[in-house]
This record gives sequence, structure tokens and C-alpha cells, in this order.
Amino acid sequence: MKKIKWAFALLLVGLLIFGYINYPKLNLISGYASKNLASNVFLAKRNAYFVNTVDHDMPLINLATAEADSEIKSAKASVYGLMERISVYKEGLGAVLTNTEHQKHNFSIVPERNQKRDTLPFPYGNQGVKDTVMANVDYDALEYVLSRALQDSVQKTRSLLVVYKDQIIGEKYGDRFTKDTKILGWSMTKSILGTLYGILEYENGISLEYRPFESLYNTDGPKSEITLNHLLRMQSGLAWDEDYFKISDVTKMLFLDSDMSQAQSDNDVIAPPTEVWNYSSGTSNLLSGILRKQFPTHQEYLNFPYAKLIDRIGMHSMLIETDLEGNFVGSSYGWATTRDWAKFGLLYLHRGDWNGDRIFADSWVDYITKPTEHSNGTYGAHFWLNAEGKYPDLPRDLYSANGFQGQRVFIVPSKDMVIVRTGLEEQSDEHFNTLIGDILKTIK
Repeated sequence: MKKIKWAFALLLVGLLIFGYINYPKLNLISGYASKNLASNVFLAKRNAYFVNTVDHDMPLINLATAEADSEIKSAKASVYGLMERISVYKEGLGAVLTNTEHQKHNFSIVPERNQKRDTLPFPYGNQGVKDTVMANVDYDALEYVLSRALQDSVQKTRSLLVVYKDQIIGEKYGDRFTKDTKILGWSMTKSILGTLYGILEYENGISLEYRPFESLYNTDGPKSEITLNHLLRMQSGLAWDEDYFKISDVTKMLFLDSDMSQAQSDNDVIAPPTEVWNYSSGTSNLLSGILRKQFPTHQEYLNFPYAKLIDRIGMHSMLIETDLEGNFVGSSYGWATTRDWAKFGLLYLHRGDWNGDRIFADSWVDYITKPTEHSNGTYGAHFWLNAEGKYPDLPRDLYSANGFQGQRVFIVPSKDMVIVRTGLEEQSDEHFNTLIGDILKTIK
């Protein structure tokens, strides 16, 4: 009997210790489920049951119970009734996870948008696609490659789009997804945010050697040496922990912070600029905050990405969600249809020229595709590279916007091609090497 009591006592102590250690994580779990459900239901117009049973069927997140309220456009989630988190949706700004500082989304200012539809086909308009057959494209082989990728239940691909010489030559969607479904790009949003600095450089003459800590934050010491270039290349030397499986800098920022632009700014300098390369979502949101300070009003800041990039090239489905302080979450929360993500890739394929309208300087493409020191040739400036053959069988000039769960916009200049893949499962480099390689082989 004594042994049973001791065993029970040890089990109880163990459960208490486990609960004490993991209880704070429940905040992040329920926060993710609440925010993701609200965005998918009210922004992407997807079915709540499908999101809960499929999208949230991942380790830890599947512990949460989430439900959406269509009447007040909000979603709440908890883990076994604990740590309830609430997200609310506002048209034009997206869904935002509330916290103890902000109980609701009450912003009166939303982006002013010009979403006028023209009569041109894709990519320069939104009136269908060109129905031209190219003699050097093996359409049957391409159909087979795309269909096989969509049928792979392990890879969980949701859409695949291939654009060659400005024409869609292949397009496939998974169950409940269509050409009109908005899909979260996750960190592909970083490439959108980085592009806004290319536009600022071209139109306003902002220098990439600009030192925001010195100019905007009146900071002396090591931080004052950090430039926009260092931030765009993720080599500022600021401390950052990008770990999504524990309580870390990035999870605290995304699921606890009201002002996400401050998370990276508040961290210490651990190395002089350029001495280390450290991928950081906090850096992208810091850049979003710095961008906001370039405009005299909040309205002008909210209008800028839409007027100068998104609506300007007809990506009318796109929306970048904001945090509780009204900053664009440039690290993670950009939504668009697969075709509109492809338009973004085509803008880069054409080196900033959009059907005669120059969006950013030709030289900007050279800048963002120049390998950043210590990244092993895999990173430029808010874009990922194949400069040193991360994908050994693919062209070295390939570069891409990358996001969580295998979201990708691949730009392949030497093949005059853009490929978009969205899904629900992270892909290995080997998988992408094979998939993109098989697609390229269908062009004779």
C-alpha cells in the first residue's frame, strides 16, 4: 500500500511540474488557433469546421478547441477550457489576436484601396487567362506532375501554379481551394515588406545605409551602427530566437505583443553588424515600424503598400494584417490568391517593370539576389536564393519568397518562369528540388 501511495504522490508531483512548465504554452496554442480560425473564416471565407479539423490538426494546436462567431466576426479558442484567447476581425485590416491591453479591434482607420478591375487577361488584369498553346510545352507531362503533387496526401499541397512567358501553363487546386481562395503566405510576406523599401529607394531616395536607431530612436552605442541594409539582410547583430516550438522571441511577438515592431528593437546587440546572419521575423516587423515612421500620418502608412505595390499591379485579393497598434505584420500575415502571389513573382521576373510602369529600380533585383555573408548563399535581402546550389538540380539564378508550411513563390529568370506552391506541410529542399525540376523538364 505504501508503494502505491508513493507512486501516486510521485505521479501527482510529476503532473504538477509538467503543468507548471507547459501552462504558459497554452497561451500560444490557443492564441494560434484563435487567430488562424478568425483569419481563415472572415478573411479567406473558408469553412470553420474544415479549418479546425484539417488546418489545426498539427502537434499541440490540435489540443485547442476553437469556434467562430459570424455575428460579431470573432473567434475564441482554449485548451481544455484554459487560457482562452479571442481574435476579432475588422474589414480592411484583417483579424487580430487581442490581449489584456486591447480587448477589441477598434481602429477607425483602414487602408484606402483602388481595386478597379480592368479588361486585360492575367497577369496584367483579372479577366481570365490567355488561351494560347505553346509548341515547346509538354502540357500532358506538366498535368501529370501537378496532379501527382496534389494527390500526395503527405505533402498536403493546396495549389500549384506555373507561369511561363507571362502565361499560365499549369494550375491545380486541392479540395475546397480555387483560384479565388486567399491563402496565407506566412513569411512570404517578408518579401512583400522588403519590396516596399525598394519602392521607397526608387521613389523617395531613401538610402539603404540609413541608420534608423540613430535617426528615429536616438540610440547611441552599437545599435546606432545598424543600417536598413543590415536589417534587410538579417545581419543586424541583434539577438533573436526564431523557434516556433517553445516560448521564444517569435512566439511571444506573434501571440502576446500589442506592438510587434518593438520586439526586435528591444533586444540586445550580440555581434557587430554583418558578423552573423540570423533569420528573424522580429527584424521584418521592426522594418514595418520603421516604414511607418516615414509617413506623417497613419493613413498614409496604411495606404502605401496598396497604392504603390499591391493594387498597382492588380493583386487586389491581397491583404496584410496589422497588429494591435496598427502596424503591418510584415513578418507573417500577408494573404492573397495563388494567382496574385504569382503576379508578385512576375514583377520580379520583369525586374520591377509592370507592363510599362516601373515599380522599383532594375538594380533592386541585383541587390536582393546578392548573397548575404554567412548565409551560405541561401539568403539575399528578404528573399531566399539558390546561389550555391541548395537545390542542386535547379538553376542557380532561382530565388524565392518562402513561408511556413512550404509556401513558395519561385522566380526562375533563366527559364522565364514563376512557380507558386501553397500547402499545409513543410517541404524538404529535396522535395522542392524534384518538384521544380520535374516542372522545368516539361519545357522543351
